[in-house]
Amino acid sequence: MFDNVCKFLAENYASDFAEWIFGQPKGLTVLSPTELSNEPIRADSLIMLQSDDVVLHLEFQTVANASIPFRMADYRLRVYRKYPSKEMKQVVIYLKETGSDLVQENSFTISGMRHEFEVIRLWEQPTTDFLQFPGLLPLAVLGRSDNRARTLQFVSSVIDNIEDRRQRSNVTAATSILAGLVLKKNVIRTILREEIMRESVIYQDIVEKATAKGKAEGIKEEAVSLVLRQLKRRIGEINAEDESRITALSVEQLEALGEALLDFSSGDDLSSWLANN
Repeated sequence: MFDNVCKFLAENYASDFAEWIFGQPKGLTVLSPTELSNEPIRADSLIMLQSDDVVLHLEFQTVANASIPFRMADYRLRVYRKYPSKEMKQVVIYLKETGSDLVQENSFTISGMRHEFEVIRLWEQPTTDFLQFPGLLPLAVLGRSDNRARTLQFVSSVIDNIEDRRQRSNVTAATSILAGLVLKKNVIRTILREEIMRESVIYQDIVEKATAKGKAEGIKEEAVSLVLRQLKRRIGEINAEDESRITALSVEQLEALGEALLDFSSGDDLSSWLANN
């Protein structure tokens, strides 16, 4: 969730991120990872932006990740294959403070090859760096601070001055979610206005996914209950191990089990079916 919020910010406030990273304005558009290769790219934590002469690759991470150096080298070569004349700037942005040495790594090295990239550990960055642009405001609470609740209060006051209501709601929602990495929910709720957050596309997306997940879980629970009732009527009691395995089945597997019930005459038939499906 945190990675996706950062991707939303980078995509919708590309100019803000460009000025932060490059130190000057730069017009950037989203570059889809699928344009780089036919091979699948795990795209849940990265965002690529491009201009006529440069590709900006941002990788957001909430925890230390040993695979990052190789991933950065891999993406650099993919971009070079597609755009050999373009420069590329790669930045790994760690969101939450950790003592792991992995967040210090900024290169990938094997025999005959060395690739370097930049690393930003947000907890080391001055909060003032994030207060100049709307798209960076949600990162401020993750910056260097002696009192994060007070920082969040200041960020909230800055957000309240954003004139565009839709932008204000999106930035508020993103700030609330990222603040969850360093502050408790009750603290966040007392500072940020929930009614504004509810209008944001981020909040609405979370609600939609939660609703869809709830419906899916409800369908599965109903299917499990139905199959268990049918089994008990046909073969009697079911041992705890088989019942646990039935509960773990997917909806599709439960439907298949329901169709196979006509051929069952004992618990051994059920155990055999579960062992082969």
